[in-house]
Amino acid sequence: MNPLAMSMIMFTLLSGSMLTMFSSHWLTAWLGLEMNLFAIIPLIINPHTPRSIEGATKYFLMQALASMILMMAIMLNFMKSGQLSIMNITDPLASFLITLAILTKLGMTPFHFWVPEVVQSTTLTTGAILLTWQKLAPLAILYQIIPSIDHNILLSCAIASIMVGGWGGLNQTQLRKIMAYSSIAHMGWMSAIIIYNPMITLFNLMLYITLTLTLFILFILNRSSTLISLATSWNKAPILTVTALVTLTSTGGLPPLSGFAPKWLIIQELTKNENLIIPLTMAMLSLLNLYFYMRLAYSTALTMFPSSNNTKLDWLYTKRMHSMTLSPLIIMSSLLLPLTPMLLFLE
Repeated sequence: MNPLAMSMIMFTLLSGSMLTMFSSHWLTAWLGLEMNLFAIIPLIINPHTPRSIEGATKYFLMQALASMILMMAIMLNFMKSGQLSIMNITDPLASFLITLAILTKLGMTPFHFWVPEVVQSTTLTTGAILLTWQKLAPLAILYQIIPSIDHNILLSCAIASIMVGGWGGLNQTQLRKIMAYSSIAHMGWMSAIIIYNPMITLFNLMLYITLTLTLFILFILNRSSTLISLATSWNKAPILTVTALVTLTSTGGLPPLSGFAPKWLIIQELTKNENLIIPLTMAMLSLLNLYFYMRLAYSTALTMFPSSNNTKLDWLYTKRMHSMTLSPLIIMSSLLLPLTPMLLFLE
């Protein structure tokens, strides 16, 4: 892509999300979401293939539908209250429609069907943007409207997202689809706790973005897009293979790695608020996610693909791509658990 066009697209993408995150007015927040939508479409289409065009069309239709529902809810609330402040939602129907629109933009159940298909239709780099940066603006709106929406609907969709995110990833062999279902499950964990403690949601979001970016960078460096291609990782890059094992187990939430910290804090906070069934259900459903993370780790680092002796020495002679951000990301993905008591103190 033309560097000038790419710089304009990335600037629009950045400014659209920032406009929504820093806005307390519905029209500017909606404008930021639309800027975000139109900036990401060229990235999904690039490279220009029938599959990428299909994914971009699905993404545009779902996001446009959510934007229309959101605008209708904004107008209903404006007719009832006479204000366009995000914090002031007085109409119950408007509150319900806004919740549906935000859940659709986040890709949560029951509006999750577009997420795996769109992520699978594009490149690994654009998939990483879709699963990380594109979640910031809708979560910022959800954070502001929490006092005005029905918490039972949000909790039900959160638990359903954790369940679908676990079940959907069990029989997948494409890495991008597995990461998409992982994103659905993580959105469920964040939405469940944002009602009680938004600071834990922020911590979970930060760690989720770190883990997801680390895995996508590892997949890009290994040039892997399927589960089978991970089996040759030992021949290509042994060091990256070990780091992939650590990152995958951390994403699954196994102690003593960083991924265990948000699950620990979320379950503790829900129990403090006299919820026992919800955290128990979430913990049991997270075992589904842990299964396919461990399957990825097994294919990557615990097996060696049958090959000749010359092929096993490829890592000595093949020039590999390098990423300067990979080392700090791996450290953050694996060694943040000892800081959890400090986070509890800051709350």
